[in-house]
Amino acid sequence: MQVKDFDIVILGGGPAGFSAAIYASRGAATTAIVDVNMLGGQPSNYLELENYPGFGKIGGFDMMEKFEEHADMFGVEKFPMQEIESIDLISNPKIIKTKEFEFRAKSIIVATGAKPMKLNVPGELEYVGRGVSYCAVCDGAFYKDKIVAVVGGGNSAVEEAMYLTKFASKVYLIHRRDELRADKIVQERAFKNDKLEFVYDSVVTEITGEDLVNCAIIKNVKTANVSELKIDGIFPYIGILPNVDYFNGQVAQDQKGFIITDETMKTSIEGVYAIGDVRNTPLRQVITAASDGAVGAVYAVRYVETLEEVRV
Repeated sequence: MQVKDFDIVILGGGPAGFSAAIYASRGAATTAIVDVNMLGGQPSNYLELENYPGFGKIGGFDMMEKFEEHADMFGVEKFPMQEIESIDLISNPKIIKTKEFEFRAKSIIVATGAKPMKLNVPGELEYVGRGVSYCAVCDGAFYKDKIVAVVGGGNSAVEEAMYLTKFASKVYLIHRRDELRADKIVQERAFKNDKLEFVYDSVVTEITGEDLVNCAIIKNVKTANVSELKIDGIFPYIGILPNVDYFNGQVAQDQKGFIITDETMKTSIEGVYAIGDVRNTPLRQVITAASDGAVGAVYAVRYVETLEEVRV
């Protein structure tokens, strides 16, 4: 196994990870990005983004390609498609072992992101990007004057359903119970929205279409009645899960599993920072992930500098 030594290793090559890499390398820290997948993160799968300042409208893959090119300017080393065997955040240096390498780092920045909980029904994965979306803020504008459905009953589902009414001609909110779980004030706003129609006691059992989504198969959990709902898009909002499987509880997390940080992105472990969707953040967008990356990298560089001062 080949040993690789760096000042800072960033776990995750999405917008947060690349932003951190740019700031860390510009801070004169030897920097590497390690990812279990191809680089680019979730935005690489977005058809288009319209809400990142300065880009207007840009394809998700194109944007992340630009992030990567920017990191390349500063000599960031990249290790995609790494099969991780173990991660030790507590040791000094901190150690990440993959099938190919042993990475040793003075500081680690966790940018592993989060994943939406899936409906796990036929057609869901096949139509991602073609009518199935997990981000109303990202994709809502593409459904102007169309009919869409949101699945879920919590605050996120209801708020995103209301957001989609800015564009769609009609929004169905499908919920498996007979009442919503969202806060009462959120529900009250939703009930006043003429574009929203509530489908209670129901679950989605299949998503169908041709080139694009055109139908959701709905089953009533009380009557077992099955019906077809004609739609142009569907947004599951049944929760998200942080990608923290490799850390084995080494770092403090909240009840949902998201890593707890302070305003500098520092975690409960000295020299370990968490940025982007994997941390307890109020908004999960490309722009906030990139912002987290800048903050986390600046403080990771400062941490590395303190280690060097101690040695002197």
